[in-house]
Amino acid sequence: MDTMFPEVKGRFGFGCMRLPMAGEEGDLERFAAMTDRFLEAGYNYFDTAHGYISEKSETAIRACLTSRHPRESYILTDKLSGNYFEKEADIRPLFQCQLAACGVEYFDFYLLHAMAAAWYDHYTGCRAFEIVQELKAEGKIRYLGFSFHDGYDVFEEILNYRDWDFCQIQLNYMDTEEQAGMKGYRLAEEKGIPLVIMEPVKGGSLAAFAEDITGRFRALAPEASIASYALRWVGSLPNVKVILSGMSTMEQVEDNLRTFAEFRPLSEKEEKTI
Repeated sequence: MDTMFPEVKGRFGFGCMRLPMAGEEGDLERFAAMTDRFLEAGYNYFDTAHGYISEKSETAIRACLTSRHPRESYILTDKLSGNYFEKEADIRPLFQCQLAACGVEYFDFYLLHAMAAAWYDHYTGCRAFEIVQELKAEGKIRYLGFSFHDGYDVFEEILNYRDWDFCQIQLNYMDTEEQAGMKGYRLAEEKGIPLVIMEPVKGGSLAAFAEDITGRFRALAPEASIASYALRWVGSLPNVKVILSGMSTMEQVEDNLRTFAEFRPLSEKEEKTI
């Protein structure tokens, strides 16, 4: 594990944007059980954002994680989303609201959320970069980064804007040339900026295929899930430090835990099949 991630256990993170639901509300009983199982298995990285699940993800984190487990037992990541502030003066109150919603006094990791050309002027015009750096200096943020959804040229500009502790990109074996893509991966690796990966299973679309394709994966290892190959493809990249999975069932938690329990990079045959 990179020295910037000294307390992150393993390379598997819980993305809290697809939590189990009971109608329009989060199913807190099931989420608490999933949280407990994740921690029990030796992992500790949780990722949320203010807008996830119609602004219910942060309060679900408080109900099921932070109010039930010691602060040192988990790593919590949150994000500054551009659609929740209009001017510079809005940022600190929003940040305090996020701390309260999550039930914590600081965030381990904090990101400028969904950076793209369309948001770049908004973030710079509101001095968002400077304010989150101030919050870090005050001890309310431990590691500072950004998440990204745009093309490579924009990614390169933002990555070079300042010395980031880490960044978070979308990457999977179907999207190697989409958004930052593998070109962005290589740039971050060259600059020594660790990566957190979102959408490794492409929103679940790399977890199930037509029978002819599924059969080719089953021939490699009958007991392995289709989703596990997508996770292992991303995990085979050395500069990937955390791989997020947006889990909504205990079955998904257990399947991912099996994948990461004794993690194996993809073999040459598996790479060829993919």
